[in-house]
Parts: sequence; structure tokens; C-alpha cells
Amino acid sequence: MSKTSLNQPLLPKIHTDGKLAVDIPNTAHQVSNDSWFQVGIVLGTGVNSAFALGYAGIIMVPLGWVGGVVGLILSSAISLYASTLIAKLHEYRGKRHIRYRDLAGFIYGRTAYSLVWALQYANLFLINSGFVILGGQALKAFYILFRDDHQMKLPYFIALAGFACVFFAIAIPHLSALRVWLGFSTFFSLVYVCIAFVLSLKDGLEAPPRDYNIPGTKVSRIWTTIGAAANLVFAYNTGMLPEIQATVREPVVKNMIKALNFQFTLGIVPMHAVTYIGYWAYGSNASSYLLNNVSGPVWLKGIANIAAFLQAIIALHIFASPTYEFLDTRYGTKGSALAIKNLGFRIIVRGGYIAITTFLSALLPFLGDFMSLTGAISVFPLTFILPNHMYLVARRKKLSLLQKSWHWLNICFFSCIAVAAFVAALKLITVDSKTYHVFADL
Repeated sequence: MSKTSLNQPLLPKIHTDGKLAVDIPNTAHQVSNDSWFQVGIVLGTGVNSAFALGYAGIIMVPLGWVGGVVGLILSSAISLYASTLIAKLHEYRGKRHIRYRDLAGFIYGRTAYSLVWALQYANLFLINSGFVILGGQALKAFYILFRDDHQMKLPYFIALAGFACVFFAIAIPHLSALRVWLGFSTFFSLVYVCIAFVLSLKDGLEAPPRDYNIPGTKVSRIWTTIGAAANLVFAYNTGMLPEIQATVREPVVKNMIKALNFQFTLGIVPMHAVTYIGYWAYGSNASSYLLNNVSGPVWLKGIANIAAFLQAIIALHIFASPTYEFLDTRYGTKGSALAIKNLGFRIIVRGGYIAITTFLSALLPFLGDFMSLTGAISVFPLTFILPNHMYLVARRKKLSLLQKSWHWLNICFFSCIAVAAFVAALKLITVDSKTYHVFADL
């Protein structure tokens, strides 16, 4: 087992996996360093991020009980299948593909390399924007609990959240360095999920019968249903799976599949639980941030909001790590992560990236629309369309006609859904843009 770290020169690396040698590309970050369980926690952090507090409102409300439950279960199964396809291609034809764009470029060529790079970074940027908005919403909700004087607006809290994210990005040099922070992330997730679950259960038991009818006119329901379909796949977004798999120890494929199985079994339980209980308790009035619905002790809701804020900071770092890895590798940061040069580089470059992200988040803080647009333009292609097609191309001589037909069916179906979701997301953003002004205090 070999690894390239911040303390090692950027030279081509080879590891021997028993039967054949596999090339590892140059990178300024660590490779083959983490256990499958640590990688599983990383994946679980994404699924159980504070975004999960919004699924009752942005998935269940537009889809209802049947559509919402069936959709979440089916999307989890399909996401696991597509992620497994990508994981199996990580070591393909004697090379270890530690970046999504590397794998696409190796299979298709230079044009695909550039296209996948653009799609992935658009995806990650929108996800990071969503986390900054979430952090700002959580801080605002905490503030309102104690001082609802309307002096502090959402853009101010988004700016504070972005500032906190900058500090964390400077302190944590690469994805493998999260380690103990993943434990904190899991703890924070359990805090706000458990509090939201218990308070929603209490409210649901005490409340009169709820309205579970899907709101809106027939025409508007079509658009919101399509948007909710995009949010379904956003919940399991794995648009950076090769980058996460790069950190796992040998045997890479086996350990990554273990991590994926953990993510899609135990890892998704909290997210499903808080989504269903939130919709059960509040029906069509469920909010896009469930902690705005719950009633209970102020101190308890305050703890939940602070936990959501802190977890959003850690989760953002995970989804920003491919951008950091590119910049660190491209500009050749070497030596200790604490070296003045490297610290200065992270302050300027990562700070600048998050500053831009924060500004745009405050400018257009429509969280549900961000998730719909992200699902449409990048999550569908990266999570469902490309994995099926790349596996089809890479294994075409070994697949039966039935298997090939199955992959083509997935490709065509999700391509159609992606186009429809893109149109729906644009329409929703247009509507919200007319309703809310820039730097809106939602």
C-alpha cells in the first residue's frame, strides 16, 4: 500500500494489489489512508447532513405519503446500484482513478474529461452554497429563539456561516484529516435528528388531524412533483465518489462497497426517520427546515439549531475537498500543512472560494430551488446516467444483451427525468425570483 500525502513529493506512485500493479496519479492529498468504516462515516455525513431537516417539506409535501416513501426507498436502491458501478471502475485497466473526471477521460477522452469536470464542480459549488444557506438558516433560527427583533437578517447569518467555513477549511488540509471531526459530525447529526424527531412526535400526538393533500393547482403540482424528483436524488448525491474512494485502504473496491453498504443501510436510517415523522406531524405545512415547525423547550431547539450549524460546516468541507485537492495539486503545495506558505495558500485560495460561495448564497438564498437545480444539471448525469454508460462501455464484452438493455434503459430514463427536472427548477427559480428580492430574509 502506498500513499501520497502533504509530507511527500508529488511523484507517480504504484501499489501492488496482490495480482497486478495499479498506477496512482499525482495528488497533494492523502491516498489509501482510511478504513472502510471512516469512509462510510464520510458518506453517512452527506446523507444525514442538515439538508435532511428539509426533506419532509421539499420531498414529502409535493409527493405525498405514497410518492414520497416509495420515491425515497427506490432512489436509495438505485443510488446504491449506481454507486457500486462507479466503485467497481475505480481500478480500471491498470490505473487507479482517484477523480471522477480522470475516470471519464480515461474511458471517453479529453472532451468528456472537461465536461465531467465542469458538471462535477457546478454540482459541488451548488451543494456548498446550500450548506452555507443551511448554516445561515440554523443560526437565524437560533437567534430568533432568544431575540426576534428583526434586526439581524438571513444574509448576515449566511455571512457568519461562511466565515466559520473559512476557518474550518484552513484548519483541515485534506479529506483524510477529518478523522475526529467525523465523530463530531455524527454526534451533531444525531443531536438535531433526535431532537427534531422527539419534538415532532410530541407535536403530532397533540395536534388535530393534519392535511396531507398535495398543495397547489394541477399545473403547479406537475412542476413541484418534478422538482421533488430532483430532490430525491440530491438526498443521496454521490457526485464525488471516486474522490472519496481515493482515501480508502486496500483492497479498494471491496472496502468501498463495504462503505456503500453501510451508507445505504444504517447510514440512511436517521434521514428517513426524521423525514417521515416530520411529514406525519405537520402534513402539508411541513417546512423546508423542520426545526422551524417544532415546538418545545427553547434551550432544546437552540441546541438542535447549533448542532445543525456545526454539522453544515463539516459537511461543506467534504463536498469542497475535490476543489481543494485540485488547487493544492495544481499549485504544488508541499511539506507540512502547518508551513507558513501552505497556511497562506489555504487562507487566500480557500478563503476566496468560500467568500464567493457565501456571497452568491446570500444573494439567492432559495434552498429548495438550489437542490432542484443541482439535481437536474449534475446529480442525475453524475449519479445515474454516467455510471451506467461508463460501466456499459468498460464491460461491454462481458455483459449479456439483457444487461446491456438494462443499462440503456437507465440511461434513457434518467436523461429524460434530468431534462424535465432542469425545466422545472428554472420555473421554480423564476417564480421565487418574482416573489423574493435578492438578499431576501426568508
